[in-house]
Amino acid sequence: MDLQALDALMAERHSCRAFAPTEIPKATIAQVLATARRAPSWCNAQPWRVDVTRGAATDRFRAALIEQAQSTAPKPDLPFPGSYSGVFQDRRRACGWALYEAVGVTKGDRAGSAREMMRNFALFDAPHCAVISSPAELGAYGAMDCGGFVTAFCLAAQALGIATIPQAAVASHGPFLHRYFDIPQDFLVLCAISFGYSDTAHPANGFRTDRAELDAFTQWHDG
Repeated sequence: MDLQALDALMAERHSCRAFAPTEIPKATIAQVLATARRAPSWCNAQPWRVDVTRGAATDRFRAALIEQAQSTAPKPDLPFPGSYSGVFQDRRRACGWALYEAVGVTKGDRAGSAREMMRNFALFDAPHCAVISSPAELGAYGAMDCGGFVTAFCLAAQALGIATIPQAAVASHGPFLHRYFDIPQDFLVLCAISFGYSDTAHPANGFRTDRAELDAFTQWHDG
């Protein structure tokens, strides 16, 4: 694969927020995982643990997660950002309003925004979910390594025509996830990736976010 092909793959990938019910064969999911495991990691620690749901197991997890989200306050293993400011807040808002506009939620429609938020816990109807965790002893570096794994997973999936969405919202219920998947207490639940085939007709999949120009994030040191 050359850079042009990789760039095209990166451009095609987006956060899918509505999935078709068709399941992905286990062998195909294994292909995605086999490619994603090649992500770089600090000292080659490869700290990622991946709990993958398929078939009825996804539906059971979805139902339990919705019940959890409706009845219990969030408690993530890894603290969420305390705030977003400046350009980071601007980008966050632009993404949120683009989604709301696509699905017909208007400003001030709290019921509509709450409904869209709960879609996270329904896994956007995806037939599969991968929960990503890392040993707590590796701290920020384990989490950073897992971020690389998540990117590799999403690109490998995209190369096979499989849509994905990395989700922090799922990880907001850390204690529940530890119990549900028997994830060791000395691991940090970092995020989930819901995945499957995209429901291309759904309006939630009809918008795309933009990306900053190079000079917005690059400091050149020449000479």
